Amino acid sequence: MPVLNGKELRIVGFLCNWCSYGGADTAGVARATQPTDLRIIRVPCSGRIDPLFIVKALLNGADGVLVSGCHPRDCHYAAGNFYARRRLEVLKQFLPVLGIDERRFEYTWVSASEGQRWQQVVTVFTDRIHKLGPAPKLEDPEPLLKIADMALTSLRSLGTGQNAALVELKEAIKAKLPELDCVLGWQQGYDEAHTVPLFMKTPKDVDKLVWGPFNVNNPAVYLPSFKGKKVGIVVKGCDSRSVVELLQENLIRREDVTIFALPCEGTLDMARVNQDMGRYTKIDSVSYDEAGVTITADGKAHRFCMTEYAQGKCYGCTTPSAVLSDTLLGQPVKVDGAAGTPPELALLDSMTLDERLAFWRGQMDRCLRCYACRNACPMCVCRDYCVSDSRDPHWMTQEDTAKEKLFFQTIHAMHLAGRCTGCGECQRACPVGIPILALRQQIARAVAQLFDGYQPGLNPDDVPPLLGYEVVEKNIHERDWK
Repeated sequence: MPVLNGKELRIVGFLCNWCSYGGADTAGVARATQPTDLRIIRVPCSGRIDPLFIVKALLNGADGVLVSGCHPRDCHYAAGNFYARRRLEVLKQFLPVLGIDERRFEYTWVSASEGQRWQQVVTVFTDRIHKLGPAPKLEDPEPLLKIADMALTSLRSLGTGQNAALVELKEAIKAKLPELDCVLGWQQGYDEAHTVPLFMKTPKDVDKLVWGPFNVNNPAVYLPSFKGKKVGIVVKGCDSRSVVELLQENLIRREDVTIFALPCEGTLDMARVNQDMGRYTKIDSVSYDEAGVTITADGKAHRFCMTEYAQGKCYGCTTPSAVLSDTLLGQPVKVDGAAGTPPELALLDSMTLDERLAFWRGQMDRCLRCYACRNACPMCVCRDYCVSDSRDPHWMTQEDTAKEKLFFQTIHAMHLAGRCTGCGECQRACPVGIPILALRQQIARAVAQLFDGYQPGLNPDDVPPLLGYEVVEKNIHERDWK
C-alpha cells in the first residue's frame, strides 16, 4: 500500500521478539513492500502483552492494533502464546461494548522465517483499517444518557423474605459463635430502610441481625481481611458465589470460614427507590407484605413492589440459594429457565457502536473517580497496589477526563475476567448510578461463550479460564490471512 500524504493512519503493532519481530525483519531484508502505517513495539513474548496495552492504545488515538507472536506450540517460553490467545480473544469480544469496532484489533502468529506471511498479514490488516477509516475518539461524540428498561420477568418469585427462618438462623449462629472470632451479616442502619454490615462477636450482636430486601451489601468483601482467623458469614446466593471464588483463588481457607445461608427472595434497587421517593428528611416507618414494602417518609407512604424495584441482577438470578454452605435453612427456591441478557447489557446491545461510545462518554463525565466501585468489589483484592494509585508502573494519570475514567473501568473489568460473580456491588456502590456492571457482564458473556458456559463462583475446585489454557481450544479458532 503506498504512503499517501496526510492519509496514513496510526496502527500499533505488538510483536514478540523471537518470532514475529524476526518475521518483520526478514520481510525488510527481502525488500518486501509493506505499509508504513504500523508502529512496532517489540515485547519479549505475546504472553507479556497485557490486554490493557491494547485498550490504552485504542483509547489514546490508535486507529488499529495488531498483535503477533510465535505460532502455538512454538513459544520460546513454552506456553506464553497459549495464555495470550485466551486473553486476546476475550478482549476482542469485549471491545464492542465500549463502542470500539472489534475489527480494529487483531492477533496472529508469524515465525521469524515467514517474511512473506508477515508482509501479507500487515498488508491485509492495514487495508482493513483504511477501509474503516480513522477511529472515532471518545472526546468527540455528544454525551448520551439513556436509562435501562428494567421491565423484565424474574426466573423466580421475588418477595420480601419475611417468612425466612431468621430465628433459627440466629440460634445456629449463637451455637457456633464460641468457635468463631466473628460472624458477618447485616443490621439496621440509620433508619429502617437501610442496612449496614454487622460484625457479630457476642449473642447480643446476633440479635441485631436482619434479613430482607434491604440486605443489599455483599459481606464477602470483608472476608480477605479476616485471613487466618475463624470467621462466619451469612450469605445470599450471589454472596455465596463470591465466597466460592475467594476459595478458588486461595484468598481464604475453607476450614477458616463457616457459611450460614437462607434462600434469597431478592433485594431492592435502592437507587431507584430513592429516586422515586424524592427528597425527604426522615423515614418514619417501613412495613412489609409478601410482595413488597411500604416506606413512610415525612408522613407520606411510598409502596415498592419487589417485581418492579428489585436490583437488575435479581431478575436473572439462577442461584437464590447458596451454592456452598455449612448451615442452610429454609426451603429451596425454584428457578424457571436460564438467565437471559441483564437489563444493563441489553441496553448497550440495542445501541450502535457510535451510540455506545457516546453513552460511555456521558456516563464517565458523571464519574467522581471515588473508587467506591473498586472498594465494594469482593474480588478486587489488590487495592493496596491498584493501578489507579500506582506510579510505578504509571498506568493512569490523575486527569479528570472521561478517557481516564473509562480506562480505569476497563482495567477493573479486565481484571475480573473469568472471576466476576455478578454480585453487582460495583454498580450499587456508585454514588451517581453509572451502569458499570454492564462491562463485567459483557466479559462474563464472552467467557461463557468461549469456555463452555463457565460461570465463576460455582465450584471451589474450578480454575478460572484465563489462568489456564488448552493446546487446542474448542471455541477459539485460529485466523488465517488469505
